[in-house]
Amino acid sequence: MELAHSLLLNEDALAQITEAKRPVFIFEWLRFLDKVLVAANKVDVKEKQKKLVEQLTGLISSAPGPPTRKLLAKNLATLYSIGDTFTVFQTLDKCNEIIKSKDDTPAYLPTKLAAVACVGAFYDKMGRMLGSSFPDTINNLLKAVKSAESQGRGEILLSLQKVLCGLGGAAASCHRDIYKNARSLLTDRSMAVRCAVAKCLLELQNEAVFMWTTELENVATLCFKALEGSNYGVRVAVAKLLGTVMATALMPKQAAVMRQNVKRATLEEVLELMATGFLRGGSGFLKSGGEMLKGGGSVSREVRVGVTQAYVVFVTTLGGQWLERNFATFLSHVLDLVSHPRATQTHVEAVYSRRCVSFMLRATLGGLLGEKAQIAAGKEICQAISKQMRAVEAVVNDISGENKAGAADVSASQHVMVCALKELGSLVQSLSATASPLIQEPSIGLLETVTSVLLHPSMAARLAAAWCLRCVAVALPYQLTPLLDRCAERINNLKSSPEAVSGYSFAMAALLGGVHQCPLGIPHSKGKLVVSIAEDLLRTAAQNSRLSLQRTQAGWLLLGALMTLGPSLVRYHLPKMLLLWRNVFPRSQKELEAEKARGDAFTWQVTLEGRAGALCAMRSFVAHCPELLTEDVIRRLMTPIECAMTMMSQVPAIIKVHGAHLKASAAMVRLRLYDILALLPPKTYEGSFNALLRELVAEFTLTDNSANTTTSLLRSLCHYDDSVLMGSWLQETDHKCIEDQLQPNSASGSGALEHDPSSIYLRVPVGEAIPGPLPLGVSVIDASVALFGVVFPHVSFKHRLQMLDHFAECIKQAKGVRQQAVQLNIFTAVLSALKGLAENKSTLGPEEVRKSALALVMGALDNPNPILRCAAGEALGRMAQVVGEATFIARMAQTSFDKLKSARDVVSRTGHSLALGCLHRYVGGIGSGQHLKTSVSILLALAQDGSSHEVQTWALHSLALIVDSSGPMYRGYVEPTLSLVLTLLLTVPPSHTEVHQCLGRCLGALITTVGPELQGNGATISTIRSSCLVGCAIMQDHSDSLVQAAAISCLQQLHMFAPRHVNLSSLVPCLCVHLCSSHLLLRRAAVACLRQLAQREAAEVCEYAMSLAKRAGDNTTISEHWNSYFVDFVPGLDLNITETGLEGVLFGMLDRETDRKLCSDIHDTLGHMLSSLAVEKLSHWLKLCKDVLAATTDVAAVVVFEVEKDEEDSEKKDEMDDDTMFTGLGDDDKSKPSVAPRWVTRVFAADCLCRIILLCENDKAHFDLAAARSAQAKNPKGDQLVLHLSDLIRMAFMAATDHSHQLRMAGLQALEDIIKKFASVPEPEFPGHVILEQYQANVGAALRPAFSPDTPSDITAKACQVCSTWIGSGVVSDLNDLRRVHTLLVSSLDKVQAGKGSSSQLYSESATTMEKLAVLKAWAEVYVVAMKIKKEAQSKPSKPVRTADDDEDEEDLGANLPSLSRLWLAMLRDYALLTLPAEFSSQLPPDGGAFYTPETIDTARLHYRSSWAPVLHAVALWLSSTGFGAGEEELAPAVPQAASSTTKTFEESVKDRMHLMLGVSIEFLCFPRPEEPIEHVMSCLLALFTLLESPCFKIHIAEDQVKTQWVNRILRASKDT
Repeated sequence: MELAHSLLLNEDALAQITEAKRPVFIFEWLRFLDKVLVAANKVDVKEKQKKLVEQLTGLISSAPGPPTRKLLAKNLATLYSIGDTFTVFQTLDKCNEIIKSKDDTPAYLPTKLAAVACVGAFYDKMGRMLGSSFPDTINNLLKAVKSAESQGRGEILLSLQKVLCGLGGAAASCHRDIYKNARSLLTDRSMAVRCAVAKCLLELQNEAVFMWTTELENVATLCFKALEGSNYGVRVAVAKLLGTVMATALMPKQAAVMRQNVKRATLEEVLELMATGFLRGGSGFLKSGGEMLKGGGSVSREVRVGVTQAYVVFVTTLGGQWLERNFATFLSHVLDLVSHPRATQTHVEAVYSRRCVSFMLRATLGGLLGEKAQIAAGKEICQAISKQMRAVEAVVNDISGENKAGAADVSASQHVMVCALKELGSLVQSLSATASPLIQEPSIGLLETVTSVLLHPSMAARLAAAWCLRCVAVALPYQLTPLLDRCAERINNLKSSPEAVSGYSFAMAALLGGVHQCPLGIPHSKGKLVVSIAEDLLRTAAQNSRLSLQRTQAGWLLLGALMTLGPSLVRYHLPKMLLLWRNVFPRSQKELEAEKARGDAFTWQVTLEGRAGALCAMRSFVAHCPELLTEDVIRRLMTPIECAMTMMSQVPAIIKVHGAHLKASAAMVRLRLYDILALLPPKTYEGSFNALLRELVAEFTLTDNSANTTTSLLRSLCHYDDSVLMGSWLQETDHKCIEDQLQPNSASGSGALEHDPSSIYLRVPVGEAIPGPLPLGVSVIDASVALFGVVFPHVSFKHRLQMLDHFAECIKQAKGVRQQAVQLNIFTAVLSALKGLAENKSTLGPEEVRKSALALVMGALDNPNPILRCAAGEALGRMAQVVGEATFIARMAQTSFDKLKSARDVVSRTGHSLALGCLHRYVGGIGSGQHLKTSVSILLALAQDGSSHEVQTWALHSLALIVDSSGPMYRGYVEPTLSLVLTLLLTVPPSHTEVHQCLGRCLGALITTVGPELQGNGATISTIRSSCLVGCAIMQDHSDSLVQAAAISCLQQLHMFAPRHVNLSSLVPCLCVHLCSSHLLLRRAAVACLRQLAQREAAEVCEYAMSLAKRAGDNTTISEHWNSYFVDFVPGLDLNITETGLEGVLFGMLDRETDRKLCSDIHDTLGHMLSSLAVEKLSHWLKLCKDVLAATTDVAAVVVFEVEKDEEDSEKKDEMDDDTMFTGLGDDDKSKPSVAPRWVTRVFAADCLCRIILLCENDKAHFDLAAARSAQAKNPKGDQLVLHLSDLIRMAFMAATDHSHQLRMAGLQALEDIIKKFASVPEPEFPGHVILEQYQANVGAALRPAFSPDTPSDITAKACQVCSTWIGSGVVSDLNDLRRVHTLLVSSLDKVQAGKGSSSQLYSESATTMEKLAVLKAWAEVYVVAMKIKKEAQSKPSKPVRTADDDEDEEDLGANLPSLSRLWLAMLRDYALLTLPAEFSSQLPPDGGAFYTPETIDTARLHYRSSWAPVLHAVALWLSSTGFGAGEEELAPAVPQAASSTTKTFEESVKDRMHLMLGVSIEFLCFPRPEEPIEHVMSCLLALFTLLESPCFKIHIAEDQVKTQWVNRILRASKDT
């Protein structure tokens, strides 16, 4: 505030500036005052108080805008609370007089609102100090609210909220009056008023006991009514009110209970009340059962979604412990909701209810419970499923038919099953390997329970059970193969049961679909098993008509699922598949005609389903095996596809003859056909374009469809930035999966597995928990629209014109709602086509095609439906992009200019203003430069149209698009635009959030346009910068989370361009507060900003965050200081920055958040902080990681250190420390203990540990104990890594012995890093020893579990690597100590010698390859080190040598050497063959090598590539020391070789070995791969060097001139390397 040098407003300076700039000047002074008043000297304040009060009260009457009045009120209240309070009543009376004023003119309104704001601020700040004046004030406000307009009503209610907050229980006498008046406003037509009432009542219920006792039912009914016709903001606010009131009724606050004798509500009563809203809506309470079953109107979706959110608030408010104790009741209640007839009146309503119940379960169970409690909850869910299934079986097996109501029960049970199984699946998947007790404990019987549902009469329940099994297999990959085998066995045994065939095939398909998430895969033989089952099902389908349909569907479903295993497996079955596909369709037109003449309705249904299945399997093949799509394969696929296209034209006639029930099967065939065609190159079917386009156009113009079905693709085809206009930002909220059901397109958000069973094996879309294909009617239209976009660019201009004219005709013919539906579908198809043209870089066509397209689009810019206007604007922009001619673009722009100058209606002005924005967006600054001036002037004028906020929103949005796309060309318009943005921010009512969001977009775009110039010091730039900062400040103080998020992103951009001018001391605390917001977008924005700040200024960020914690300890609490930010907080979650600082808060967030983008940004932020600060604050970061890792979940018995007797006591003490070590975030609140970190967070902590070790490696002091101790003696604050070695080992141990596979891998990696870095660090107190020696028991104990038989291959492979590192590090000299680890390697060698396919396999053959090669590599590394030690010992005979130990050591190795050497040579032979170029692939052995199978050759190559070098070195040493293996012929072979017909002489085997060694070395050194590590080069050179030293090798080399030349070349090549 450059012009204000004191507390007072500089009135002279104010008088000198223009009228337009005064509001900004005043606002800046108020901001300055807000900062200075708190810190100012009290004496100074009191001196100037009189003048200040005068100036501030004077501003009340100057009609201040919303942000100004908020700051003005805050400053006045602060002034009185710091200075004297003599005149406060005078000011209060003055405000009350203004509020009483009868002046209702719009000009006087801002003054009234400012007075209302001041009253609220006074009471909020001073509360009871204002004595008995409150009844008059409250009555005054309540009278005013009756006659006020919507803005006034909202402001008065927010003021009342503050009055209540300030007075607390003192205002009890007025509580009923406030309640009575507010009650009627909860159903106000203005959504902003409803939100304000909800907030006011939420404050009231803190003290007004009657709200959650006598009035409880009325409050509930009121909330249900308020949810009718609500928007997202109202739903969130009302849900918070309803959930909190219900929670308080159940568990009242102690103070209130003590004051009055309160009758507490029971849990049953509270849940019953909430169920009323879910099942009945706002239409009153449940009557008797009979009346309810008769129906009546279904509940409004807004009410159901709002009540769903209220359930979550209710449970969250009560906390995790309450949920743990009452989970059984809660589960049974929510499952009853979804089985109630009123919740499932139609199929779509049933799906919606299911999604709501699933949301309730996931939001509470997934977020509030720790891993141990989640396992207990999983048990409860299993019992609920089991109980339902018993009831269903009783009805199904009831042959007598006595149980009449049974059928309805079975139908209702399917929805219960879907919800319970979906939650169980999500639970197991989120627990990952930690869920093993759930699976293994026989008393729970999870697998049996879930598998039993595969026989449920309802398809939805069977699919849900299959999905749940897939989740189990992904979480615990060792279950995948046994589950597949079990399902295969059951299918074969229960072939005569339709449910069994269907259910078990679903399960197998789901399991196959999950394989891609299991890195270790499944054995190759399982593919053959699936093909044989599928073939058998298809072959026997015709044998029994009762089973035909299920067997056909199951057979094709399994083949479709098989394709997801990828080309390496499918390659072997492709010829068979092509044959099956060819045989399922008629070969010729003649066959097709003959087929049409025969067959009944049932055979046609089976035929159509079979063909749909075949096409679906084809689609899966094309999508998952693109490498196999040769021209020949495509040609062979086209035969059945062309038959399918021919058949399509005949289907309507067949439906006419055999009945409408075939329509669904026919639609499924069309869906599958469109899907596969969209994946194939259009050139392959261009001969069928005409017929195909007729089908597609008829599909989405609803020619043969009486329903007004609309496509779901429109939003995704429009630009992401237009979400503010279409409301699709709801996709970015925590409530996305339930808010989807309120979108206007057909069946939006009603995705369910039963709509398309094939989705059970497809990959889940990003951000979804479970696949949710839309109903068939919508899916077919979606597929037709997508395919239209693919085909359109390849169609002739003549046909394009015909189609566009046809579209115009279709729109003209349709009327009313149908016209809207047809138009939406057509526009989506046109957008899809234009997008296709742009991607193919094609043109739209000649003038008549453009004209027709333009007429179509321009017509929709005036459509009353905002989504259609959006689509039209987008289409216009895309058309300009595709045509790319200046004259055409000019014509389009001119049309909109003319329209905007003359039009007065909202619809035309919004549509055409967006058209201008879209033109600029797609043509860019240069292409639309000449229209820039006109566009900007028109949009600036429209943005000032205060009479319509919709026009303002669209105009500002378009303006932001233009600023974005024009880049530097916009520089000349920055000042007027910025001035308008500021003016609007200061004047537009906060309830018009869309306008403020668009202003935020504009401001962000303007900051980017000015860019690095913002660092300058010129007068103009200073003004621009100052305006940007003021704009950000206004938006930061807004109540809407999207506007606050926009403010943060603007500040983030400002920080990027002008970091010196962004005040981090105020920004960072504000960001920290937002980390607890209940709005996902705001949390995302806060973390994204922190991520950027931490890149440059991590230390400052952490420091300012800690200042927030310190401030919390001062008198001014955080909530008071950041009052405006605490509007929407997650209940039960307060910002609690403890000594762990911001880092601790971010680690805590990782446990709660599920949004990928957010978690990725948190990882990055912590990564930046760690890189900058970890070395300086070593203890702090290590404690942080230790706290997270030490939070054992105690799921099963915790693995304890296996140690020597003398170490046990200290270890036990450490174990006790373990349990008390982790103190959660928010630990002070004992009623809601924080959840122990989940496994994902612990894995991240273990990764952080590895990074910390890596960061320290540049400073040798971290790895020198003597130096570290002396440094610490000099400077106690200094910190060296070596001093924390016991903690490092302990953390690595905890991670390496956890349940979670991922954590075990991270722990082993950390252990390896520790051994490598500290192996040579001497122990100063015991010369000749190293510091790591004392931890050998711990290392052995950490490694042992990894060698147990049930450990996955990747963990064993990693453990082998750690073993060899440990043995090779030379830390342990005592043989007995070394044996601990050595025996582990010996045990794993037995596995390798067992040969291929010997044990029952759980994982793919390539996993076995990986494990065996890791063992051989580890042995090779150990051998290389042993030989090195031996050589050193021989070269220094003077030194006393520990002969006995050495001999034993060598003996140990020696005993295994003959078998090892053969295994090594076999491995090198494999490697040599695998490195052959592709043209020599015929030379590879057909049965694979010693350690790989031909099916897994591609993945095996990678494993060989990482293991060959140490083996080469070891073999060279062995050959050298044994004279090329002399005297080992008589030993039994270690590797089961392919029996060779002749046994080779020693001479021949020497030659073979030499060729092998030289060949591998030459190939590598002459053609080194860039990704090969330098260690491989060194190993290779050392191997050569060893060989060259061998006399045997020298003799052979000397005999062969060619070899001599090769060796010379190698040496030259390695020199270059």
